[in-house]
Amino acid sequence: MKAKRQWLVSISLAAIIILFLGMFWRESTVKRPTELALTKAGFVDMCLTCHKEEKLDPAHDPQVIGCSVCHLGDPLAVTADKAHRGIVKNPGDLRHAARTCAVEGCHPADIHKVKNSLMATNRGIIGTLRYYWGETTSQHTDMTVEQLLTSGETSFALDYFRKLCATCHLWKKKGDMPDAPAFFNDKGGGCAACHVTPPPGAAKPPTLPGDDQHVPEKGGKKPHPWLTKKVESDHCVRCHNRSGRIGLSYIGKYEAEGYGTPFEHGEFSSKQLPGERFYLELADDIHHQRGMACIDCHTREEIMGDGQSYGHYEEQVEITCASCHGPQPGITGKDRKMTNIDPGQRQLTGKVDGKIRPLHPPKHGACDFPAHKRLSCESCHSPWTPQCNGCHIERDRRERHLDALSLKETTGRWREGRSYLRYEKPMLAVWDNRVVIVTPGCQDMVSEVDKDGEAVAKLNRFTMAAINPHTIQAKGRACADCHAEPKTVGLGEGMIGQDSDGKLTFAGIAQGEITPSGPMPAFDAYVDIEGRPLQKGSRPGLHPFNKEELRRILRVGLCVGCHGDYQDAAWKNYDSTTKCPRSEEFSPNGGKFLF
Repeated sequence: MKAKRQWLVSISLAAIIILFLGMFWRESTVKRPTELALTKAGFVDMCLTCHKEEKLDPAHDPQVIGCSVCHLGDPLAVTADKAHRGIVKNPGDLRHAARTCAVEGCHPADIHKVKNSLMATNRGIIGTLRYYWGETTSQHTDMTVEQLLTSGETSFALDYFRKLCATCHLWKKKGDMPDAPAFFNDKGGGCAACHVTPPPGAAKPPTLPGDDQHVPEKGGKKPHPWLTKKVESDHCVRCHNRSGRIGLSYIGKYEAEGYGTPFEHGEFSSKQLPGERFYLELADDIHHQRGMACIDCHTREEIMGDGQSYGHYEEQVEITCASCHGPQPGITGKDRKMTNIDPGQRQLTGKVDGKIRPLHPPKHGACDFPAHKRLSCESCHSPWTPQCNGCHIERDRRERHLDALSLKETTGRWREGRSYLRYEKPMLAVWDNRVVIVTPGCQDMVSEVDKDGEAVAKLNRFTMAAINPHTIQAKGRACADCHAEPKTVGLGEGMIGQDSDGKLTFAGIAQGEITPSGPMPAFDAYVDIEGRPLQKGSRPGLHPFNKEELRRILRVGLCVGCHGDYQDAAWKNYDSTTKCPRSEEFSPNGGKFLF
């Protein structure tokens, strides 16, 4: 018994000695700082003993606030391994922002707003897609990207969203798709999606690099990015270049057909966009021509959210053209004050460049023309808009595809194609008694290939969607562009005529599509000459012109060839009974303009 006790004591002493020697060895090999690293605010942050060269914007100067307040980790540790435990590379990631950006003293009120913004929830995309594809009875949904990330829920429509749409939202992690082009890895990042920028003097990466465009990397240590509230439009265009393509349109880039023409020295055009796309240059928006950034118009509450979770963009957007050009500039549609507008001087100060720009009122005699009181500003001042006609969608269950939310490959590879792209003659329609521009959004023809290679018809849905294309020009469209152009009024390309009784007729060029799920109307035809809708509207209150509206609009088209000015005397007393004194000369039926 005594011997056993002695043996245990010996073992214990040996363990203590070994532990002591281990601690002594470890302590002797640890390179301890000679002094505590203190921020100018008086906090200990040992990160600064190693990270001495990092330079940030004044509001986030690490010498003032330290490193760990943003990047977490252990600010009291003296070894890199311990200091980096729990470290966060991107503090703006919405998974961490509540513990970083949103701590007390920084931006505590913003994280709730951002998480409920449409750019984070994608509620409009998710709800509309599921409704269009017949999975729900309403396009309003409470489902969000955050819920899909945690639940893993999927369906036919959600599988499409996960694999083809889910790289454009604020929950996406930067750099989470290493095998994808750099363009896709630059997206997302929560707060960093908008507010991170290269430091002064550093080269800015191209906004939309083509697939063949190699961006050389400079050697050496990469500088720490800066954070800014002066968000340049490049950040916006990085996401807003597909679907409605308003980011591209604003800067004067029209996504053209994928032929790569006009060729350059026997090679494809150098005007390339990511995703095997090409572009042509058209007139950029007048605001872009004047050097304005997106945030000069769009407010903080529109972009970052105001705390409410909206279902669709028209609920979250609060500015209109009248917010700047109306009789009381500087007030949004939600009665919020715009911080960069001086209503007394009718001036706007650029949030990025600080330049002062005058706010001109609408042109008297044209914009207030009584017959055009229903027209939205863009319906007249946007001469072009992207029109992606015919969206051919197929899922092949014999192959696999990366789920951009789970980052795992699952069964079913999606492929998309289109019939053709156009930009000219933007189509007009009526949304809640307001004339707006519409564009295909979307004209889905969806099919599936099963595991045995057999084609399975799924669904067709042709929809026209309202859009503000962001192609505003100072000069409005010519009268004939609307009143004598069948495509603009929703009939499509073709020829308007009259029969022997003076009744309107229309012969369209396109004859529609025959698909596995049945025949469909022509892509560019929203309505027939009798005022019957041929395609659905993206909102309950959106519809094409009815028969009487078509008649009135096109009747004016008989006159605008000669009387194409608002001040022309012909319009002073014009009404539905007005007849041209030269009608017998022009009419094919002896002056019987019965429509």
